[in-house]
Amino acid sequence: MTSRVLCRVNRLLEQAAGTRPVLGLDTSTSIASLALIARGKVAASLERSATSHGAALPAAIDELVGAAGLSIHDVGAIAVGTGPGSFTGLRIGLSYAKGIAMASGCALVGIPSFDAMALSALERHNTDEGRLVCVVVDARKGEVYAALYRVVADGLQKLSEELVIALEHLASRITEDVMFVGDERAKDAAALVKSRGHWVAGFDTGMLDLRGVCVAALGGARFARGETDRAASIEPLYIRTPEATFKPTSKNPAGTGTEGVWSIEKKNSFGSI
Repeated sequence: MTSRVLCRVNRLLEQAAGTRPVLGLDTSTSIASLALIARGKVAASLERSATSHGAALPAAIDELVGAAGLSIHDVGAIAVGTGPGSFTGLRIGLSYAKGIAMASGCALVGIPSFDAMALSALERHNTDEGRLVCVVVDARKGEVYAALYRVVADGLQKLSEELVIALEHLASRITEDVMFVGDERAKDAAALVKSRGHWVAGFDTGMLDLRGVCVAALGGARFARGETDRAASIEPLYIRTPEATFKPTSKNPAGTGTEGVWSIEKKNSFGSI
């Protein structure tokens, strides 16, 4: 069972205030989102659309660190989005983060990209407590990556692990009001659920512009607790699970009844996207 709370960004920044600066980056989509936090504040952030993250990422990080008046050697930890998302983008982001960590000696923290997406949306759209939040991103092959959250008093409660599922299968099992977050496939999911009479908050690209900030803040809080990852063990979050059932829980933010939100019936191995 998955059930844990992701604090709001201001709380995360407070938790990380006593650490050295933390660089956050996420390359799970075609837009790289980066941020640098220091002394409990967002020192700098930027987004950069690129056809090749490998070519654009080094210059973007140099620009980001320079805008904060720091050098890469001032960074105490680098937090990196682990996916799911673009296989190539994830490999590039993780490889670059590992390279910086090995060269500078800073700590490394892996953050699920969907956690950052959901938290970014909440920061931009302060929705009602108890509301269901579903992150949806295209997984190709007629499927989507998805994960489920619920708004609670101090942030988001993560109700499910990330998995891959047919869009129609996902939409048919959402039986309450929901806020969808993600890419164009989130719009498709919203339309399907709305047609069944539920209130739906649709996708808005502006809701994801804090992805890098959220990765940095989530990573900074973990860094402050001493929860870092070894470069050899951190890997992209690749998911190809073909069959699953989806059972949203009741609107109980206290966390009861969250068991079985995602119930995997069968696991199989798929090829890469």
